[in-house]
Amino acid sequence: MDARPEPVPAPGTAASSPRAELSEFLRSRRARLQPQDVGLPDFGRHRRVPGLRREELAQLAGVSVAYYTRLEQGDGRNVSAEVLDAIARALRLDDAEHAHLTHLAKPKDRRPAARRQQVRGTVRTLLDAMDGIPAMVTGRRSDILAWNRMAAALFGDRSHLPEQERNWARILFLQPDYRDLFIDWHKKAVDTVSQLRMDAGAHPNDPLLAALVGELSVKSEEFRQLWATHDVRGKCHGRQRLRHPLVGELDLHIDTFVTGDPDQTLLTYHAAPQSPSAAGLRLLASWGTDATQAGMESSRT
Repeated sequence: MDARPEPVPAPGTAASSPRAELSEFLRSRRARLQPQDVGLPDFGRHRRVPGLRREELAQLAGVSVAYYTRLEQGDGRNVSAEVLDAIARALRLDDAEHAHLTHLAKPKDRRPAARRQQVRGTVRTLLDAMDGIPAMVTGRRSDILAWNRMAAALFGDRSHLPEQERNWARILFLQPDYRDLFIDWHKKAVDTVSQLRMDAGAHPNDPLLAALVGELSVKSEEFRQLWATHDVRGKCHGRQRLRHPLVGELDLHIDTFVTGDPDQTLLTYHAAPQSPSAAGLRLLASWGTDATQAGMESSRT
């Protein structure tokens, strides 16, 4: 017999506490699995909950239903790493989701976060030395902390903006022009929100992150919908396709590097040798300050 319907949090709302985050994340991951996905029989009866039932997930993980229910209700006290590993396997979590589950169940960072991160002088020197390659340093909350001349020419110079507005999430959801710059804007938005979720799990007491999520949830329906999915993702790499107002379409590769601070990432954007995109970057570099000025004007509109 099916269990009674389980209460589901209202969609689109930001979690108010680490307990609520843990509960909603586990519910969302369980909801995406069907019995046939994990080798369980499906008798074709009407299921009152989306995805697996709690007792099915507990069976797969090898824990009692009562134990799993407490965890899904947000009580991660005394849960062992071995049990979290078993639940992660049962839910078929990837590495980023597994890390997020661990952060939510066994939070380590209970201190309020510093207001804004600082980039070491040697990293800034490295950025300036990477002439011809757009590069920037991003930090917690998707903050843009530092960038070189080519990154300013490619994405717009943020130096004229207040520090709190130098932020990818704000740019993507509150500045309409960037929908034209990113050919696959939706993918960029998904990546950014998914990385914000990772930050929220690792730093549950960050007041600036909570304020950012609250503001974007009020101002952007698209952000609110993506935040409600509870999807998480690690540092991005891969391709970035852009439609630049000066040099046209660019197909770039993104690589990410840790700077020494685990919350800061160096991102580089480069094109395949001898490709049209490589020629576009060289042309952009030749524009010099004119390209940066064009980026600045675009970022103000």
